[in-house]
Amino acid sequence: MKCRTRKFLSSGWGFAEATLFFILPDLLLSYFALDKKVKLLPLILWALLGAVAGGVVMYYWGFMSPMIAWSWVESVPAIDIELMNRVEEQLKQLGVVSVILGPFQGLPYKTYAVQASSADIGILVFVITSCVARLFRFLLIAYIARGISLLLMAYFKITRRGTVLVWATVWSAVYTLYFLHFPS
Repeated sequence: MKCRTRKFLSSGWGFAEATLFFILPDLLLSYFALDKKVKLLPLILWALLGAVAGGVVMYYWGFMSPMIAWSWVESVPAIDIELMNRVEEQLKQLGVVSVILGPFQGLPYKTYAVQASSADIGILVFVITSCVARLFRFLLIAYIARGISLLLMAYFKITRRGTVLVWATVWSAVYTLYFLHFPS
């Protein structure tokens, strides 16, 4: 796959997941990480750019039409009114810090983005916080995947095809558990 295509996919997926798509860009970034020749940091930055752009769209949608934006986000798989209320409460209690903590609790970024303006979080603070939160997770997942794939190939002599199988199995398990934990 060409570098330009990987950049486009990374930014597009980042944007899509920040808005109404429900599969994390981490899945794509971790797939790219399986190829040790692929430079991950530029792809992570492209995914970050797309994700933050999507977050800004959701922020302003939540500002201009909060009820409509809320209902659309609530219709995304694994998001329901209980989850939206939980995010709303976190934003009231913790403010912008909750945007950073959310990913560690399995709470989708889009739920914070669409409610941030209602919590009196300014757009500049939201964008800066989004960059920190999203970049940290993208780096963490992509480089963990890179490390595991190198370990599997070097020490366990697993082929690239085998590492792709491990990758697919892990992500299948992650999403199965996630949708069991957060049914909508």
